[in-house]
Amino acid sequence: MPNRQKQLLFSVSGVLGFSCALMAAVATGLPFWVTGAVLCRTGAELVNATGAELDKFLGELNYGLFHGQRVKQCGLGGRMSRFSFFPDLLSAIPVVLHVFVIFFCGVVILFSSVVTGFFFFNAFGRPYETLQGPLGLYLWSFISWLSSCLVMVLFASEVNIHHLSHRIANFNEVNFVFQTYTQRFDRCFWIFFLVFLLHGLNFSLIRLAGAQFPFRGGKESAPSGGAADLMY
Repeated sequence: MPNRQKQLLFSVSGVLGFSCALMAAVATGLPFWVTGAVLCRTGAELVNATGAELDKFLGELNYGLFHGQRVKQCGLGGRMSRFSFFPDLLSAIPVVLHVFVIFFCGVVILFSSVVTGFFFFNAFGRPYETLQGPLGLYLWSFISWLSSCLVMVLFASEVNIHHLSHRIANFNEVNFVFQTYTQRFDRCFWIFFLVFLLHGLNFSLIRLAGAQFPFRGGKESAPSGGAADLMY
């Protein structure tokens, strides 16, 4: 492939990698991962509320990985409160799973930044065929792609299997019982899905730029002299 086209493809991949790092960093810190409504079941059962009457007992809940807020409605007006996962909710959430979600968010941010530098280095430099070259591009992109997938899978299991919204809604409640009425993944979760897709797109751009997959058999390359000759 002509050098100009390769530079263009690697530069586009570098911009995508930088966008992934930036989006992942912003999404990790924002409280817009899950949004939903919580029903004050105690109050609704007390007055036998049905239909439109349930609106008086429906509050709001939204949260991210570090903090969020909830509005509780029990028929006497809303009560808004803010909360933090650390240290407020440590006794109510699956801590290990939640920490793993945050850890893989950090991995996505780190390796998206790393692969950005390597893309631009390959676009305008002359890397050896090691971790600075095609092997590095595939490896760092794969780690970022896999980590973004793990973030979504682990967080979805925390919300749906471990009933995270229900735990948060009932945290420190003595007189009322709340249940999740509706919930959906919010914009920050889908930002990580976009990051996942963009890293997958980078795989195609690396291959389109002419970089062979490093673990394919039958690799044909001519020795270029210097350090490469010592390997043979």
